[in-house]
Amino acid sequence: MKQTSAQLAAGRSMDAVRRKDREAWLNNFADDACVEDPVGVSPLDPTGMGQRGKEAIGVFWDTMIAPGRIEFAMRESWPAGDKAVANVGSIFNEMPGGTKIEAKGVYVYHVNDEGKVIHLRAYWDYDATLEGSSK
Repeated sequence: MKQTSAQLAAGRSMDAVRRKDREAWLNNFADDACVEDPVGVSPLDPTGMGQRGKEAIGVFWDTMIAPGRIEFAMRESWPAGDKAVANVGSIFNEMPGGTKIEAKGVYVYHVNDEGKVIHLRAYWDYDATLEGSSK
């Protein structure tokens, strides 16, 4: 089955993270994109407003993605037309020092006409995820 523009963008995002390719990851986003990971107020986003624009998204990469070793296990992908998709599954991150976390959630991508991500919302429970982490 043919993938939608949003599914393709989500795949490019995960692939760039796996390969630790910051430039490819950032190029997958529109200039005015927003990343909410996780959605809402958390230590990763004290305002709950998300990381807005490529500069802020780049800082998010540098502080949250680059230090760890991340793998994805998406078990479902639910497109909504061509420009939105909700992926259901887990993101595994092994942090420096050996701490391992599994963020179980729903990861929603919205793309523009060019197939660039305009909004990424990651619905996962920060507190429950950290409580379940292991070393």
